[in-house]
Amino acid sequence: MIIKTVAATLLAMATSSIFLLFSPTPKSFYHSLFISSSLSDNASISNHLYTLTRRPHVAGQEANAEAAAYVLSIFTSSSIKTHIAPYPVALTYPVSRSLTLTPSPQEPQSQINFNLQQEIYSGDPYADVAHEVLPTFHAFAKSGTVTAPVVYVNYGSLEDYEVLKQMGVNVSGSIVLARYGKIYRGSIVQTAYEAGAVGVLVYTDRKDYGGGGGEGKWFPDGKWLPPSGVQVGTVYNGLGDPTTPGWASSEEGERLSDDEVEKAGDVPLIPSLPVSAADGETILRAIGGQVANDDWQGSEDAPTYKVGPGPGIVHLSYTGKQVIGTIENVIGVIEGTEEPDRFVILGNHRDAWTFGAVDPNSGTAALLEIAQRLGKLQKRGWKPRRTIVLCNWDAEEYGLIGSTEWVEENRQMLASRAIAYLNVDSAVYGPGFWASATPQLDELLKQATQQVQDPDNSSQTIYQSWVGSSSSPTIDRLGSGESDFAAFVQHVGIPAADMAFGKGYPVYHSMYDDFIWMQKFGDPMFQRHVAVASLWGLVALWLADAEFLPFNYLSYALELQRYMKDLEDELPDKNINLAPLFKSIEELKKAAMKINSHREEIEQHKGWQFIGKNDHFKVRELNDRLMMAERAFTDQDGLLGRSWYKHLVCS
Repeated sequence: MIIKTVAATLLAMATSSIFLLFSPTPKSFYHSLFISSSLSDNASISNHLYTLTRRPHVAGQEANAEAAAYVLSIFTSSSIKTHIAPYPVALTYPVSRSLTLTPSPQEPQSQINFNLQQEIYSGDPYADVAHEVLPTFHAFAKSGTVTAPVVYVNYGSLEDYEVLKQMGVNVSGSIVLARYGKIYRGSIVQTAYEAGAVGVLVYTDRKDYGGGGGEGKWFPDGKWLPPSGVQVGTVYNGLGDPTTPGWASSEEGERLSDDEVEKAGDVPLIPSLPVSAADGETILRAIGGQVANDDWQGSEDAPTYKVGPGPGIVHLSYTGKQVIGTIENVIGVIEGTEEPDRFVILGNHRDAWTFGAVDPNSGTAALLEIAQRLGKLQKRGWKPRRTIVLCNWDAEEYGLIGSTEWVEENRQMLASRAIAYLNVDSAVYGPGFWASATPQLDELLKQATQQVQDPDNSSQTIYQSWVGSSSSPTIDRLGSGESDFAAFVQHVGIPAADMAFGKGYPVYHSMYDDFIWMQKFGDPMFQRHVAVASLWGLVALWLADAEFLPFNYLSYALELQRYMKDLEDELPDKNINLAPLFKSIEELKKAAMKINSHREEIEQHKGWQFIGKNDHFKVRELNDRLMMAERAFTDQDGLLGRSWYKHLVCS
């Protein structure tokens, strides 16, 4: 008996030695190589960003098609099978704008005509293409002409209108002046309309974007927005092409009429226009009435803000045109060898309102860096277990249109095959790492950040700087429509993550978001770009190559328990029975612990043995359960009044 046991042991050892001798290079070797300095290249990333941002490239225009061709060429040269996925979609552009202010009706000769121009600074290297920057406007703004007294509404939130109501200020029939900074610009316009306003002006207050009006210098001498700078953007409150809600746009497909789009409630019904800090302050000087609250005031050297209405009268005229333009998503595919029907998807958008050095092309440059590193790994013998899909979206700025149309077209395939979607919109705003994710990816993000060096402190990892003095880093949750992860999470129920360095930057969506700003203030050495590419790509590699999907639904259950505790504390009616919800979450927690134990059992069972057919089936079945768990949080009919949004937790 002892002899047989020894013989069996020796046979097992010999077999395992032969297996190790002829086994392929472990995936972990390639993962370490991917994040090594030998493959990363800050000079290459810098060159990608410079090339992508040489001209303004708004969706549907020639310069953006040229940027798409550049992305395609980098993907293709990295041995990645690539194609363009075009869609004909509704886009809007400005035709004419005018804005005049009569400070006092008794003195009409004092009328001020605003030129609505962002000024070119001395020595601007992009002066030769500044004329290609679109006139400042709001995408999908209502065309119209209105004349009315002005009311200052702070940030234009519901709470701000409640303050005005308590002050006895009637907004109805006025043009409101709101400042950017707290809520989405589309919500600013919608809330103003619901309050009875006939038009909206939105300006960038120096307190928030201009360095506080103190010693902060504006671009190009400092990072702050110049007084003439204007934040443009969309005021569409939906996702995807507004003429094809819920289905993909196509040449021959059905579309809603303009009237039907307006009745759907996601496009504004009153005209609006973004204006500069300088123009906003000029208008504020013409507003009288009660003095606004202290927290409504501007910087120390700003005029005293009053709420109105009037006596200043504003004449606002805007005409836009809507076209069906062609947008181009660039899709690159590295097919998996063992599970080609399981997809790990990385995405970033390419279109920008102006030059887009931060938003979005810092992310595009990082995506191209990942493509080139993956191409180098393939040359060294690496092949992914699962399929990796690299997506460069178009028309995100108009309302996540490119990604939404692609998801709507491929919904069934994605619902049955997508493992996760990893998004990076703008890779670098400045210092300080942050991440948002669906909770089962929390631990994966923490582990990955422990492997990548902090670009601002080489003596520590990103994780160490992210944690700081706390015990654990804060991972935010994915909102309903901030970036291209929305269709994946809210419409299909696919696990997702989003990440970047820095949050917010003063020249957002202005003509000053250019390569020079990034080079001087955002990431002078482009090491933050390198770090994002390393982290983003490493998470993708782990998801693509791991035998067992590295999802932890215990994190999800604990997060839901926290949600319920907060809900319980906030409910005014303590007689509402939340016990069924608490019970369901407890069952999810038990199921998460059970599947974690099941995974450990399979791993222990394999031991030194060769993987048998049954083990393959068990691994596949367990992974599919992990993949499909997020879909269980969706409802086919969608949310009440918002049927496109299917997710019951993240929407």
